[in-house]
Amino acid sequence: MSLESPLLEIDPLLDDPKARIIVCCGSGGVGKTTTAAALGVRAAERGRTAVVLTIDPARRLAQSMGLTELDNTPREVAGIDRSAGGSLHAMMLDMKRTFDEVVVQHSDPERARAILENPFYQSLSAGFAGTQEYMAMEKLGQLRAQDAWDLIIVDTPPSRSALDFLDAPKRLGSFLDGRFIKLLMAPAKVGGRAGVKFLNMGMSMMTGTLSKVMGAGLLRDVQTFVAAMDTMFGGFRTRADATYRLLQAPGTAFLVVAAPERDALREAAYFVERLAAEDMPLAGLVLNRVHGSGADRLTAERALAAAEALEDAAAENAADGGIVDLPAGKADFGGPGSLEGAAEGAGKSTAQGGADGAADSRTDRSAHRAQGRTELLTAGLLRLHAERMQVVARERRTRDRFVSVHPDVPVVDVRALPGDVHDLAGLREIGLLLGGGQPAAA
Repeated sequence: MSLESPLLEIDPLLDDPKARIIVCCGSGGVGKTTTAAALGVRAAERGRTAVVLTIDPARRLAQSMGLTELDNTPREVAGIDRSAGGSLHAMMLDMKRTFDEVVVQHSDPERARAILENPFYQSLSAGFAGTQEYMAMEKLGQLRAQDAWDLIIVDTPPSRSALDFLDAPKRLGSFLDGRFIKLLMAPAKVGGRAGVKFLNMGMSMMTGTLSKVMGAGLLRDVQTFVAAMDTMFGGFRTRADATYRLLQAPGTAFLVVAAPERDALREAAYFVERLAAEDMPLAGLVLNRVHGSGADRLTAERALAAAEALEDAAAENAADGGIVDLPAGKADFGGPGSLEGAAEGAGKSTAQGGADGAADSRTDRSAHRAQGRTELLTAGLLRLHAERMQVVARERRTRDRFVSVHPDVPVVDVRALPGDVHDLAGLREIGLLLGGGQPAAA
């Protein structure tokens, strides 16, 4: 029997006016982007003014919301039911543009131009380790400061090292405050001939070595960049700390998203523990793509046994030159679509006599052949059902391991859909499953 966990109730979370930020985090490929988009649609159709910020480079969010593109500017999503008074915007983080906006906003025009044109800055803003995650936090802070939306849903970057987006502001701040940067800033801070003299006397050996390693041009670009950014370094640290506190505030809720697979739930367990260590408010776990069956009373073992019995009977009858009929009323194994009936009837088929099989008419032979095909088809369906029940059992065991370690974490299961989600209708269906089958209308 599967272990029970508290139920994660999504609708009360979406409806709570004190909930201002929902952060969806998890490893790659578990449905974070789809979950974030579905939450946005459901929240908007329940009356919230919501915006979804995605950092997922796959751009699936734009397609599912009917937008031709997503960029650094929030765009309104058409097709949302606004009868409850809500609305939905969506945007995708443009890392470099966000960095450029920060530079322009926090420096004078001349200094901003020097920074934006600096080759080292252009490389840094486009691909420095941690820049994407840091800029995601910058953009979150900007959206929250605008106060144009009462709910911000963040789809965090897929990351192998779990909560990189929490670490990135510290890493970038440490880089900007580090000894290397301060050393490069020293000549500019001393200024004039004194600075040159200081550089010649105390740093000539160091800069000579760096020039050989980095190249004189790159070193000059770095020093120019550092001098121009000098006044902004403190601002990076201040804003990073402010955003970090915002993530710890009562109005923020983290949703860990996972699939019912061993690696994904192991990563989810680490997320849960890390969030607790960082005093981040965890709302619960969204378990995506959970498989089930409408005939779960028929176990995999019984289904396989019934399939083997049907296949053996068909093989024996084929060897005898005919197909043995089943007794009257058993041809459908308990009714159309009934796998349980098939399992019960399969064991009896081999015991039936072959009286009717002696008929010479062509019509009877055709009926026997059709019956044989039905038995083989039923056996195939039983094997498919057995495979599904084995998947269900494996997912339950994996889920139980997570629940046994984290019994207090609320969980909501979202069953697997037959196809990919690619439009608003699919997002609404995911929202319906998140909401326990209740319609979106509040």
